[in-house]
Amino acid sequence: MSERIVVTGTDTGIGKTVFAAGLVGFLGAKYWKPVQAGLDGETDSEHVARLGAFSCDRIVPERYRLRTPASPHLAAEIDGVGIDTESLHVPDTGACPLVIEGAGGLMVPLSRSTLYIDIFARWQIPVLLCARTSLGTINHSLLSIEALRHRGIGILGIAFIGDENVDTENTICRIGRIRKLGRLPWLSPLGPDALRTAFEGSFNRDDFKP
Repeated sequence: MSERIVVTGTDTGIGKTVFAAGLVGFLGAKYWKPVQAGLDGETDSEHVARLGAFSCDRIVPERYRLRTPASPHLAAEIDGVGIDTESLHVPDTGACPLVIEGAGGLMVPLSRSTLYIDIFARWQIPVLLCARTSLGTINHSLLSIEALRHRGIGILGIAFIGDENVDTENTICRIGRIRKLGRLPWLSPLGPDALRTAFEGSFNRDDFKP
C-alpha cells in the first residue's frame, strides 16, 4: 500500500489547500479531495493542479461534487444529494503516495450524524494538522490535537502557515506534545516555482513518513 497522509486544518481559510498542493509536489504524490462543496470558480482540486502544475493523472476525482458552497452536509441537502459516508473509501493509487485533503476543520459535518473526524478515525491514516500562526491558533490547535487523540487517530505532526511566531509555535508543540514539521510562509506571488522552493527550504521529506 502506498504512503497516505490526511491533511486537515484547525479552521477554514488558513492556507491548507496551498499546503496540500506543496506537499503533493514535495512527495511526488497524488491528491484527493473526497467531497467538494462549491463548483463556481476554481475547485480545490483545480487549485492544487494549478499551484503544482500537475498533470490530470495526479488528481484523483472527488467522490462527491456539490454545487452549493456550504458545509458538505448542508450543500448535499440543498443539492438533493445523499452523502453515503460509508462509501468514502480511500482510493488505491498503487505505489504513488496520496495526499487527502479534508474540508475546513475536523468537526465539519458530512451528514447530520457523521463528521470528517469520524471518517478519519475509520480510515486510521496518519493526520497532518495545518495551523495558522496568527492570534487564536493556540486554542484551535490544542483543541484539534485533543480531538484527534480522543479518537485514537495518529498525528504525523503540525505544519504552520503564515508569518513566523516563535512563541506561539513552540507553545502549541510543547503543550500539545506534537512534532513541528515546519512552517510555510505566505508567498507573493504564489505559483508553482515559489511553492516548490518554499517547501524545499522549509520541510524535510523524511518527516512525512508515517
